Amino acid sequence: MGTSSTMLELGTPVPEFQLPDLEGKPISPETFAQSKGLLVAFLCPHCPYVKHIRSEFARFARDYQGRGLAVIAINSNDPVAFPDDGIAGMKQEAREAGYSFPYLVDESQAVAKAFHAACTPDLFLFDQGRRLAYRGQFDDSRPGGQIPVRGTDLRAAADAVLAGTPVPVNQKASIGCNIKWKPGNAPEYFK
Repeated sequence: MGTSSTMLELGTPVPEFQLPDLEGKPISPETFAQSKGLLVAFLCPHCPYVKHIRSEFARFARDYQGRGLAVIAINSNDPVAFPDDGIAGMKQEAREAGYSFPYLVDESQAVAKAFHAACTPDLFLFDQGRRLAYRGQFDDSRPGGQIPVRGTDLRAAADAVLAGTPVPVNQKASIGCNIKWKPGNAPEYFK
């Protein structure tokens, strides 16, 4: 049974952060100030839910980056307890999946807390004004299920953001593996 996203309140401004990518380059939301929207996705290499959507998520990112949507992925998992989620695993995941976006390391887990992230994948789509327009699932597909992975929920939300139209507020929570918090670091909203 998976963990559901917290469903952060719509309209919330994008939390400020700066994290290193896999080469150590600092990336922040300001890096993409000219984009028409910003998707922040909490991912990790070992999660079966992420593995299930990985290829289609990479395709989604390529499609929508070409239309002006910025995409950032963040891994907040504890790499000591989950070595596959360390930088080597992240580099392998990015290479194998064909990620075309920055994949950032949230070593302190402070950024996950700022977003109230709870699971992987956990998706946060901000409009051009950097207000939360969508938070929820990629689509209805789940590992071992019969529904093909297409990203229909996120694609519909991204289409609306890029068109400057409202995203429907009836949104389904993302479901996945819980973020692997460092000992004693789990936030209050997660307990």
